[in-house]
Amino acid sequence: MEPFNDYDRYDAVGLAQLVADGDVHPLELVEAAAARIEAVNPTVNAVIWDRIEEARLEAGSVDGDGPFAGVPILIKDLVVETGKPATFGSVFFRNYVGETTSEFRRRIGRSGFIDLGRTNTPEFGLLPTTEPVLYGPTKNPWDLSRSSGGSSGGAAAAVASGIVPLAQGSDGGGSIRIPASATGLFGLKPSRGRNPRRPGSSIDYLSVEHALTRSVRDSAAFLDAVHGPLPGDQYWAPPPRGSFLEAAARDPKPLTIAFSVRDFRGDRAHPECEAAVRDTARLLESLGHHVVEAQPDVDGSLLANAFMELWAALAATGFGLVLRGASELKPAIGRLRRIAGDQRTMRLISRIDQRDAGKPAFEPFTFALAERSGHRSQVDLLEAELALQTIAHQTGDFLSTYDLFLTPVLGSPPVPLGYIDQALPWDEFVDMIFRYVAFTPLGNFAGLPAMSVPLHWTPDGLPVGSHFLARLGDEETLLSLAGQLERSRPWKDRRPPELA
Repeated sequence: MEPFNDYDRYDAVGLAQLVADGDVHPLELVEAAAARIEAVNPTVNAVIWDRIEEARLEAGSVDGDGPFAGVPILIKDLVVETGKPATFGSVFFRNYVGETTSEFRRRIGRSGFIDLGRTNTPEFGLLPTTEPVLYGPTKNPWDLSRSSGGSSGGAAAAVASGIVPLAQGSDGGGSIRIPASATGLFGLKPSRGRNPRRPGSSIDYLSVEHALTRSVRDSAAFLDAVHGPLPGDQYWAPPPRGSFLEAAARDPKPLTIAFSVRDFRGDRAHPECEAAVRDTARLLESLGHHVVEAQPDVDGSLLANAFMELWAALAATGFGLVLRGASELKPAIGRLRRIAGDQRTMRLISRIDQRDAGKPAFEPFTFALAERSGHRSQVDLLEAELALQTIAHQTGDFLSTYDLFLTPVLGSPPVPLGYIDQALPWDEFVDMIFRYVAFTPLGNFAGLPAMSVPLHWTPDGLPVGSHFLARLGDEETLLSLAGQLERSRPWKDRRPPELA
């Protein structure tokens, strides 16, 4: 069957409607996506492995159930699924095959999507750029010398380059919103507890799962399809008042929106990021919203230090949980018991794997985080938790006065590939990370919904998103405003010129 020639003119909701009406067969969509992978993936390196043949078979038996029946999707390489590879962007896990499937992944399947394969991610999703040793860098479709962001950088590049209209992503410190900003997409991070957790990952309360999309309505319809916590989830978002898709289709009431162009350490964002925010503020005022310059009284250095403390503990613990659960990897570990935070063990594993793979088992930042965690005490971790809880309360108090908080997504436009250099000294490296990723982690600490909206491009053609933070459980206001902004200043027809 021939590909559907107008494939990239439609968003996922539009493609699903064509399938439902009988105007397009799902196999035509799979063929169109496969042709796009063949055409652009050698350039951008967004898809690390595909399952096109299996997708073709599945397309022949789509029964029409689910809101996205017959629509292609790509899944981030942090998602574990029974019988499918999941490398987590890590050399050590290059041969791992999943043993369980999460409820979130099952809901994607029940929505009718056809899975085309996996997208690139930095090792364990730890960095805001997608340049893993295992698969190499994912390039930004708008400028192939630039980063596509991270950790959902492969997902973002796949959507921006027209491979799929929607790709699954996850966000533990900005990992949906950062690549959305870098590649000119819409990226929503739902509230903590809005979507179900991965099995065994409730310790990582910073991360949530959702998607990167070209259109606002795709993100809203996807949230309608997958939202709702599981019994036993530790965190719950307030139930929605209605359909998220309906919210995206209507204008919001006039809102009071605070904005800032300085991060919480007082550093001013790059002039282009500041220009994006100020231009967005003017657009908001023209739409009838009240915009004032203000920000929560948050200690940026305390935020950065506490986040790194918790991030190290979560990275090391998550590493240990995954490794201990991977039965086929146990022979490589032998009798060694302590994994998370034990540098002697990790370096021994690395030497074993170096001989087999020809590459180090783990990257420098992963080692550094595990080492930091191994040298800290329970008191250090509890103090970090207390600091983040204090910051969450300060943010909540601030949002009792304002409906939304507008900032840049990133401290600068997309950085060049190689700029985030793990060979740098630890303090210099961490400072660079927090200057670049200064605004997005707050939403993860406080569990609040947030979004990146593509409203600005630099004179040399690089996308720069505008970041909005809302009250807990208020995705409806975010999606309603995003829909209004999209209707006022449409972006869906903007395409990277190098891949057009």
